[in-house]
Amino acid sequence: MPIMPMIMMTVGALAALLLVFVAFSGPSTSKALSRRLSSAKDRHASSASASIEAQMRKAISARQTTKMDSVASQILPNPALLKQRIGRTGKAWTLGQYGVASLGLAIGTAMLAMLQGLPWALSVLIGVMLGLAIPHMTISYLIKKRINAFTARFPDAIELLVRGLRAGLPISETLNVVAKEIPGPVGEEFSTVADKIRIGRTMEAALQDVADKLNTPEFQFFVITLAIQRETGGNLAETLSNLADVLRKRAQMKLKIKAMSSESKASAYIVGSLPFLVFALIYVQSPGYMGQFFTDQRLIIAGLGGLTWMGIGSAIMAKMVSFEI
Repeated sequence: MPIMPMIMMTVGALAALLLVFVAFSGPSTSKALSRRLSSAKDRHASSASASIEAQMRKAISARQTTKMDSVASQILPNPALLKQRIGRTGKAWTLGQYGVASLGLAIGTAMLAMLQGLPWALSVLIGVMLGLAIPHMTISYLIKKRINAFTARFPDAIELLVRGLRAGLPISETLNVVAKEIPGPVGEEFSTVADKIRIGRTMEAALQDVADKLNTPEFQFFVITLAIQRETGGNLAETLSNLADVLRKRAQMKLKIKAMSSESKASAYIVGSLPFLVFALIYVQSPGYMGQFFTDQRLIIAGLGGLTWMGIGSAIMAKMVSFEI
């Protein structure tokens, strides 16, 4: 390969990696400190001109911080749902960072594929697919990890609520206790509920906001239980104690189903990965023979068709071994 194209591809790959780093590096510490000092100065300013200047600076700062997000919301598909998914991860990521990361991965993957000698059309296709798939899979993994952590500790939070209610504390105060005592996602979400109640939102509205964000049946059960108890009355501590017991039994049933379906899942993983393993072994033994799948147009089309049908089969197998409670 000539030297100039190789240099250009290397520079493009480094630029893509730089985009990903900038997207997730977070805000500058010095800039954040200066913003906090400026905000404190503006709060204690007595003149009207200082107040107006503070409002103008805040508006300009808001426009600057949301400019990349507005561009990403116009380019990325379904930005509202994507923003909700990012919020469910518990990370302080934005749509702009997500878009920059996807673009960087796509460019870097395409450049690396071209450096390996693949056709430019196939390299661009691989880059676009991985640039869209890897961030989506990462977000899905982080959501699943956080929801599992929340579900595992949620019955403990309800038991703590029950003990607080039986001790005579009001429900709003017990929510604050749970936010302080339970670590992880449970404490973070209950802290969000407590903060919203503190600024004037009703408890039902604050809980429903968190339920819409988490989108888990366990927390929805909790919200419905509180709503029904507020309408009909009764012993809230006893009702929440029964709910905690139901959620623990539900978690045990999930573990039993997971153990019983593990053999079927292992079989599906083996069947789904076997063609790729065979392709890799043959490629190691005879790279010239299998390398035609990356150069011959007919074999490329046949390979993409085979991957499509394998993807459909894998989706069907995954659906057969997944159970909902």
